[in-house]
Amino acid sequence: MPENSSGPEPGPRVPDAYRNGELVIVIDCADLSRAARFWSAVLGYRPEPASGPYQSLIPAGGSGIEILLQRVDDAKHGKNRVHLDLRTPDLAAEASRIRNCGATQITTQPVTEDGWRWHILADPDGNEFCVLQRPG
Repeated sequence: MPENSSGPEPGPRVPDAYRNGELVIVIDCADLSRAARFWSAVLGYRPEPASGPYQSLIPAGGSGIEILLQRVDDAKHGKNRVHLDLRTPDLAAEASRIRNCGATQITTQPVTEDGWRWHILADPDGNEFCVLQRPG
C-alpha cells in the first residue's frame, strides 16, 4: 500500500432504510471534532466534513446506518432515553478498547441478564451506551 494511503477507498454510500425512508441515529455533543474522533474510532466509521452544528459519520464501507453528530449548547442531564448497544464476542477486550478511545466505564462489574453480559459506558459527552456479549 502506498505510504500516503489511509486504506481502501470507501464504497458508494448505501444508507440503511426504514419503511418510508432512511434511518439515521443522532448523537448530541458539545464538541463536534472530539465526538467525531471518538465515535469514528469506536465504530470504524469515517467522518464527513462538518456543516454548521452537524457532522455525519459514515460506515467505512459505505453501507449501513449513518451517525449524525449534533453540536448542542446544553449539557446532558439524567439518563439517556435511547442508547446504542454494541454487541461483541469478547466483552472485556471490547470494553477495554473503547475505554482506550476515551469512554468512561460506568459499571464496575458486568450486568447479567438471561445469559447476556454487558457494561455501561459513556462517551466524552456523557451519553451512555452498552457493550454486550451474547449468551454462551
